[in-house]
Amino acid sequence: MRENRRPQERFSLDLSSPSITFRFFIGAQVIATILAVARNDDLNPGAWNDFLLLTAFTQTVALLSIVALKIIANALPNLGVVTKTAITFVVLLLIVVGVYEGILFILYLTEITAQRWPPDHDTTLVRLIIISVLIIAMTLRYIFIHQRAQTRSESQQQDRLQALQSRIRPHFLFNSMNSVASLIRSDPDLAEKALQDLADVFRVLLADARKMVPITAEGELARQYLDIEKLRLGERLQVKWTASNVPRSALIPSLTLQPLLENAVYHGIEPSFAGGTVDIQLWSEGEDLNIMISNPVPEVANPNHTRRGNRIAMDNVRERLSRHFGGRATLQNLEQQGNYYVKIRMPIVRG
Repeated sequence: MRENRRPQERFSLDLSSPSITFRFFIGAQVIATILAVARNDDLNPGAWNDFLLLTAFTQTVALLSIVALKIIANALPNLGVVTKTAITFVVLLLIVVGVYEGILFILYLTEITAQRWPPDHDTTLVRLIIISVLIIAMTLRYIFIHQRAQTRSESQQQDRLQALQSRIRPHFLFNSMNSVASLIRSDPDLAEKALQDLADVFRVLLADARKMVPITAEGELARQYLDIEKLRLGERLQVKWTASNVPRSALIPSLTLQPLLENAVYHGIEPSFAGGTVDIQLWSEGEDLNIMISNPVPEVANPNHTRRGNRIAMDNVRERLSRHFGGRATLQNLEQQGNYYVKIRMPIVRG
């Protein structure tokens, strides 16, 4: 009997992120400020010196803690949560004690203090350890929650991206297979080519949604998709390609064109008795790549169905562009003078 096991959670945090490092130093400064205020009743030179000393202490602890966490994450990547948390806890506590003793030794060497060990050394050290245990426990708890939330968010984004890429209307598969079946006897060579094109389209649909592909490969996949649809629609579907100053090495998210072309065929060409032309234009401006797809708007159509289908296709591509490029990519759509236009603008990424 096979037992289902959940994957072991990992304790790690990307400390190379400037925002995480910034939070560590800000948190350390907040602690120094709170301790300085709690230890001093008046704002005098002594309180200011105490604040500077506490700032030096907490900032040094923060810096060494960041380095220690980075080393632990790289040196012990396969340990479980409990073991790595325990090791991290002990290391951070030793850093606090070590920095405290180090500062006392430096103050003694520089003759700022006359005694190697202050009279209240043991009492202060015990209080420092108690406060540090609480702060370290809260910090590690925050790190674990942050890492778990980040991992969950990344997993959800990957699943969402894969679902968006794998989405295809069932009618396309059924209609394509019917078209191929009708050609098997009359034109077996064309039927074989259509099956190969269909296999290529679905191979991409099931591939990794996070990757970028050469624009030439994306264009070839789009041509294969349109060839399949042309078997069914015949002369009602006309296609016009225009490319100007497009780098052949440019990379774009996989399946950027196909959902929009499927949208144009399904909502623009198929409902129209006379059919029409799907116009695909690609050009570059500076460091940006532009894609424009247009199709005629049918004279008579179901407005609710058309609007909903358009929205699905737009949301599909827009979300994938956002996940790859963030705010640097845009998708716009509008209906004007009997045609429906979709324009994409994205940064040129060279392979």
